Amino acid sequence: MIDPDRFAALLCDWCLEVAPGQQIIVGSTSLAEPLLDALHAAILERDAWPVMRMTSPAWEPGFYRHARPRHLDAHSAHDLLDAETADASLRIDAPRNGAALAGVDPALIARRARALQPVQAARSARRWAFTLWPTPSLAQAAGMAEEDYGAFVERALFLDREDPVAAWRELSQRQARLAARLGNARTVRIEAEGTDITLDVADRTWINSDGRRNMPSGEVFTGPHERSANGTIRFTVPTGPRGVTVTGVELTFRDGEVVAARADQGQPYLDSALATDEGARRLGEIGIGTNPGIDVPTGHILLDEKMAGTVHLALGRSYPETGGTNESAVHWDLICDLRAGGSISVDGETLELEIALGGR
Repeated sequence: MIDPDRFAALLCDWCLEVAPGQQIIVGSTSLAEPLLDALHAAILERDAWPVMRMTSPAWEPGFYRHARPRHLDAHSAHDLLDAETADASLRIDAPRNGAALAGVDPALIARRARALQPVQAARSARRWAFTLWPTPSLAQAAGMAEEDYGAFVERALFLDREDPVAAWRELSQRQARLAARLGNARTVRIEAEGTDITLDVADRTWINSDGRRNMPSGEVFTGPHERSANGTIRFTVPTGPRGVTVTGVELTFRDGEVVAARADQGQPYLDSALATDEGARRLGEIGIGTNPGIDVPTGHILLDEKMAGTVHLALGRSYPETGGTNESAVHWDLICDLRAGGSISVDGETLELEIALGGR
């Protein structure tokens, strides 16, 4: 089982860099109570203010059952004030039922996401981090026993190492070299079975995602030019957005826009996501996974997109720090596993993925 005190220390010191006098908002469900307790103590010990937001796992699905139009089309002034005034925020995913929203109309979820964009923008302008706490639901989704899943997440977080912060620092240095290699790239081509797609990334910034925001992390990413994607890509790792299982997604792009989309499972969700807004049919991100502690898919995007030897593309919103300009209420990461024979080429030269596949 993950030691909540060690986990809290990693989150405070590596992700949030908690400093005296700061106000740190921490939100999760009651299932993460061991970690919430440890964070409450750790933040106080660092002479900062813990602002704890513990909710019931039933509240999110209950929201969509009981919400009136104002709740779907606006946001709480209190939520915006929190986002604008906190020095840092941490959200911990700890669901009781990973499929709790499977019966909710995806259009309502997209509608709510659009309304929350000002809150999301305010939160993103300050220090933030996102992580997870193992629950029986997450273990079941991963097809693992609870004890095995806890050990898997512990490895993904590098909490099995003697000095987790040093381990993340080492990964950060390796990824910095990969980001530097990609920094002068103009064209990226992804090839695998059912996949041949080309993207323009000239003059875009590659970000070293080293656990400071997503924990665990382990990727480098950028925003491709919004009208540059041409070709077809088949995403071989199943995804479970909002508890809806979507598998075998195949997208064809022409001049940056999705012109054909199919899924082996979850076609209605795919169609609804693409119809969210104009930006949902364009790419906001390309990322390369590098975390050696994540070696099998689990059904949780936070983990799966960091899996060493994979590449992911995100439909929708770009991250402005990359130079990307695509705007959307959607940001949906879809993952292609390259370990069984795929490749990435940069300006015609095959990118050696040893840094992504490299060991501990």
